Amino acid sequence: MSLTFHWFLPTNGDSRHVVGGGHGTPATAFGRNRPPTVAYLSQIARAAEDLGFVGVLTPTGAWCEDAWLTTAMVSQHTERLKFLVAFRPGFVSPTLAAQMASTFQRQTGGRLLLNVVTGGESHEQRAYGDFLDKDARYRRTGEFLQIVRDLWEGKTVDLSGEYLQVEDARLARVPDPVPEVYFGGSSPIAGEIAARHVDVYLTWGEPPAQVAEKIAWVRGLVAKEGRTVRFGIRLHVITRDTAEQAWTEAHKLLDGFDPDTVKSVQAGLARSESEGQRRMLALHGGNREDLEIHPNLWAGIGLVRGGAGTALVGSHDEVAERIKEYHALGIDEFVLSGYPHLEEAYWFGEGVLPRLAAQGLWQHPFAPTSAPAAQVPFTS
Repeated sequence: MSLTFHWFLPTNGDSRHVVGGGHGTPATAFGRNRPPTVAYLSQIARAAEDLGFVGVLTPTGAWCEDAWLTTAMVSQHTERLKFLVAFRPGFVSPTLAAQMASTFQRQTGGRLLLNVVTGGESHEQRAYGDFLDKDARYRRTGEFLQIVRDLWEGKTVDLSGEYLQVEDARLARVPDPVPEVYFGGSSPIAGEIAARHVDVYLTWGEPPAQVAEKIAWVRGLVAKEGRTVRFGIRLHVITRDTAEQAWTEAHKLLDGFDPDTVKSVQAGLARSESEGQRRMLALHGGNREDLEIHPNLWAGIGLVRGGAGTALVGSHDEVAERIKEYHALGIDEFVLSGYPHLEEAYWFGEGVLPRLAAQGLWQHPFAPTSAPAAQVPFTS
């Protein structure tokens, strides 16, 4: 089975520095270096498509542009690239969401993937008018996904749930193909929802031993439901011709972290109700020392950014080895990013993907026999 790689659309802005934000914290000033215009995001999307990334993830929240609107516009500047659209079930009715997804599929030729984000910050949810607590939000997500999936199957849905109610709901046209649902969460209730409803379970980039534990946990829950899921991981990457060059870039990013900004971001993230965010914070503890928490796994990004806070750092060969290490645990999909996103897409796409292709672990999804990335490039 060929590994699947996705890239990231920085709808919160891009920079040669780390652009912070997420999980209830605002985007940092560096996000204004390269504003998230449709033109710039389309440039990243086209590069990702050419290099062999299957899709691009967009974030969701008050700190970035709206994912649905932005990807709809960017999709018109690409041909085959899929869009892993992050959205929060509590902000839109399930029938409308099912209809939006169906429309997106028809207008893009089936290029929608859905990343369901329940929301781990009550203060941010309340800003959108959602006053449920965390566990209730997850239970509502379960009802939401049940309604959406039934509608996508062409059923007429009547449901009077604990949180959602629809009557005589149906779609005039069902999506073809049905979008796959991606989902992440580390709390017990999140695992239950994943086991019942999702296609791909996503984890943030924890050390392999922790990832292995999480995979085993989810697999056990899924087996009780009589289902199967695939597994993906969300990571940043800093990959260069040599390890020394890659770590120089990582240290350059670290040098740009203003101590006051780190303190402010860490204080904001400490409020998070997200178990996944708590696990990310525990990897570095707000400390700038000892950030390589596993060979080539660097926790520095999490000092100024919420959500995914680790990066694979090293030579192209080293990063390829770490990807193989995660794959051996059961990870088949990798959702990657790097600063700036345009340049880092090329470093990874021209440096790491050819090495994986040479080992039979990856092939270009759009041009498997003729893509330039199928050849190992010259390195200095």
